[in-house]
Amino acid sequence: MSEIRNIAIIAHVDHGKTTLVDKILHQCNLFRENQATGELILDNNDLERERGITILAKNVSVKYKGTKINIIDTPGHADFGGEVERVMNMADGVILLVDAFEGPMPQTRFVLQKAIAAGKKAILVINKVDKPNCRPEEVHDNVFDLFFNLDATEDQLNFPTVYGSSKQGWMGPDWKTPTADITHLLDVIIGNIPTAPKREGTLQIQITSLDYSSFIGRIAVGRIFRGVIKENMPVSVVKRDGKIQKSRIKELFVFEGLGKMKVSEAETGDICAFTGIEGFEIGDTVADFENPEGMPTMSIDEPTMSMLFTINNSIFW
Repeated sequence: MSEIRNIAIIAHVDHGKTTLVDKILHQCNLFRENQATGELILDNNDLERERGITILAKNVSVKYKGTKINIIDTPGHADFGGEVERVMNMADGVILLVDAFEGPMPQTRFVLQKAIAAGKKAILVINKVDKPNCRPEEVHDNVFDLFFNLDATEDQLNFPTVYGSSKQGWMGPDWKTPTADITHLLDVIIGNIPTAPKREGTLQIQITSLDYSSFIGRIAVGRIFRGVIKENMPVSVVKRDGKIQKSRIKELFVFEGLGKMKVSEAETGDICAFTGIEGFEIGDTVADFENPEGMPTMSIDEPTMSMLFTINNSIFW
């Protein structure tokens, strides 16, 4: 089995995250030369296309130099914080994408804080260096200060930096020298994001998101934390309250390009999707049939809203 890199892309709304993912898909020859794909391939939800933002985390994968790279396109808005936290459980590292003019924004701080707290290694991509009045060096310093203020470790502070333009389709080590493509970024991913660890033992998968098919219904999605999962395999589902439910895996898929590929088994470190389990919830653990071990429940910030009611002291009252 080839090495696996699981990486999440986090950025503020409209900093070019989904465009960058499009370019990665094209760079790895996922499409035929004469195939029309359009733009913002991952934002396939009608509401996402209408608003121009990513709401739901999505998984795609590409193969580059013999390595499988699972890319998780995450929401860039604090209102979807639960999605962000689930993604951090699937990723081994993150790409922090920042606009070369605007720099790190409040939403960036929110998502980055989750990644740093989870101990993820980051790659900084300063995007849109082709914009007038861009300030890449100043933005780099601002991002370093942000990492420091978020209590990043020394290793996390030593993040590699890539400059480029997602729209123009290039990434490189120097913002003043455009390159021919984005292979530099892919090389930096392979060189800096740790390989998904191979853990021996009985099966453990925590369900971190779900998909839906009109043909087969709800589909569970999660990263294989330990062991091997197989088609038609009997399993135990450890609920968040500790209850154990016996079940069986029916169909098993791994992510291949923009879609899913049906497989007979998948190994630790990969991200998979499967059917057959009834009534599952986010945070449930799919474990060994005879000796099930549940994983720690994910802690997700609850949505909150505060309002201040005071006496109207306007001069026009």
